[in-house]
Amino acid sequence: MNIKTTESELEILQVLWQKGNCTVRQVHEELSKNKESGYTTTLKLMQIMHDKGLVTRDSSAKTHIYSAAVSEKHTQKSAVEKMINTLFKGSAADLVMQALGHHKASKEEIDEIKAYLQKFDK
Repeated sequence: MNIKTTESELEILQVLWQKGNCTVRQVHEELSKNKESGYTTTLKLMQIMHDKGLVTRDSSAKTHIYSAAVSEKHTQKSAVEKMINTLFKGSAADLVMQALGHHKASKEEIDEIKAYLQKFDK
């Protein structure tokens, strides 16, 4: 399944992945820590996300509880595949070189990347 999300939807999913099941108010309060946004905007986005299948909604109580319907790993994979195909003309190597060339990786991250690459040499 190819997941198509907007930046705002990804921000909501990040809250749900981090906190688990949440009400709209809880998601809105978390998002408000970093940017200005109205409660009704958060509510509308989460309703749209429910319609798209990105979140599930438990409406058995007065206050609806939302949870992520897509995993963080699957969403990351889908976003990276789209980025490789659209921005890097299908070249994963170009993506990696761009990322490492413009982002200071720690020694631990470099060691982890080396260990991952060694799996392909075997």
